[in-house]
Amino acid sequence: MSKIVHITRRERFSAAHKLAKPEWSEEKNYETFGKCSNPNWHGHNYVLWVTVKGTPEPSTGFVVDLSALGDVIKDKVIQHVDHKNLNLDVEFTKHLMTSTENLAIAIWEQLEIPVKELGADLHCVKISETENNYVEYFG
Repeated sequence: MSKIVHITRRERFSAAHKLAKPEWSEEKNYETFGKCSNPNWHGHNYVLWVTVKGTPEPSTGFVVDLSALGDVIKDKVIQHVDHKNLNLDVEFTKHLMTSTENLAIAIWEQLEIPVKELGADLHCVKISETENNYVEYFG
């Protein structure tokens, strides 16, 4: 029986966004989304954890080369979101309500195939928006 191991890579990015529905009044948006609906946007210093799983390769003992995983995360996600407006600048998020929940799903979609190409399976995308709030998505 093979042994499945989970391994996680952490990355960070800073980005702006706004939670608001354009068809709603400013008051209704504030009532629903609070200060996250600020018409002038707001930002976070996000922490992203990407956990992959697989069987360690016998010759290296690695599930995946963490440096290669870091390169994939930077190429597919970080370079697109860091110091950007998630609602306006990022192709894979600008059509979304940019909640952390939806951001986690969108990041999963960017990483699932490239992680498989590294020889592992994507297990979890975890994003911390503040020190008190985080989201985990398991696909």
